Amino acid sequence: MVKFKKKGPRARTRKKMTKKTREKGMPNITKLLQEFEKGDKVHVKPDPSIMSGLPYKRFFGKTGEIVGKQGNCYIVELKDQKAIKKQIIHPAHLKKQERAKKDEEKD
Repeated sequence: MVKFKKKGPRARTRKKMTKKTREKGMPNITKLLQEFEKGDKVHVKPDPSIMSGLPYKRFFGKTGEIVGKQGNCYIVELKDQKAIKKQIIHPAHLKKQERAKKDEEKD
């Protein structure tokens, strides 16, 4: 009998923290060495094979803005309901947001 529930940072993430069969293993080196500029919009798409700089599970799938850099990681501002929070995330867990077609047509 369990006396208390587990409440760690990876609790209840069985589906969130798994890769599909063909994607398993370490990612390409280019994914690890991505460069972002201050003000870039990024999507938080975690890679479970890399533990360093992994964001908290609440922020999986969110979109934020890069505010700065700290070591190898980036400081990303994310919206959590009404509050704006800063997370330190490794570039392996980030994907740059593509510009919309409407923006490209105007330029």
